Amino acid sequence: MWTKILALLLLACGLLLSEAGIHAQPEFPQRPIRMVVPFVAGGGADFVSRSIGQKLEESLGQKIVVDYRAGGGGMIASDVVAHAAPDGYTLYMAGSTFTSAPSLHKKLPFNPYNDFAPISLVTVTPGVLVVHPSLPVRTVKELIALAKVKPGELTYGSAGIGAASHLAGEQFNLLAKIDILHVPFKGSSQVSVSLLGGEIFIAFINPVSILANIRAGRLRALAVTTTERSPLLPEIPTISEEGVPGYDNKIWTGVLAPGRTPEAILLRLNSELHKALRSSDVVKRLAADGAIPSPSSRKQFETFLKTEMEKTSQLLKRAGVVPR
Repeated sequence: MWTKILALLLLACGLLLSEAGIHAQPEFPQRPIRMVVPFVAGGGADFVSRSIGQKLEESLGQKIVVDYRAGGGGMIASDVVAHAAPDGYTLYMAGSTFTSAPSLHKKLPFNPYNDFAPISLVTVTPGVLVVHPSLPVRTVKELIALAKVKPGELTYGSAGIGAASHLAGEQFNLLAKIDILHVPFKGSSQVSVSLLGGEIFIAFINPVSILANIRAGRLRALAVTTTERSPLLPEIPTISEEGVPGYDNKIWTGVLAPGRTPEAILLRLNSELHKALRSSDVVKRLAADGAIPSPSSRKQFETFLKTEMEKTSQLLKRAGVVPR
């Protein structure tokens, strides 16, 4: 009998100690947080990371350290995050290269669904469809008409296969039922140079990088790529407004964590991101770059990612891109 009583007392003590251990867990975060960016410093994802980083530092009480892991079309950065400890101290400022990866590679060193935990969509930036002024068109309808007369002769540049600018062009080809030839470059800056030099005729690009050239008449803006107009170019209609219904291509950023990160940490980060994205100074800073704050729930962001992967897969298959 005494043996049973002793066993029960030991069990009770064990439960109390276990519960005390749970409550003794330090509150997240206790050290700096790393934000992995899949591009070089100075790009759009870097700008967004720094724009919200200061607010996150204030609310979380820890420094946000930006870690640039450019290369491999975002594969290097994705791999780093996928294999990081799932403790909330490594985050990923992802973009379209993340959802393009499964369509571009036969084998990935990570699972894009299981090895990442969506936290929140962060920003959406409308791209702009621009043409060289030597092209005799002033509207989307005129561009489509010209492309139908000259199939495969007009060219559009992109920042590379699978980039948002490439997908924008392929969706335009698909929905407008035309054939504009894709010319991939190694980054959007090269696209701008070639467009200004008249080497290519068309581009789907972030308006910030070429806004001065649009204002000066060196490039002609025909439409923006999202379903809503750009705050930087409110006078420019959307492609869908211009007679291509259903057209929608976003330049987006969103934050992910390694898979198996505790739900409580993910929800805390989601909440703090929402606060940062609603603060007036962050909204103003992002607007200057043409970015629109777009906070979402974890589930909404997960659905968004799956939709983007499916859309990307269909567009790249149609474009004849074979996974390597």
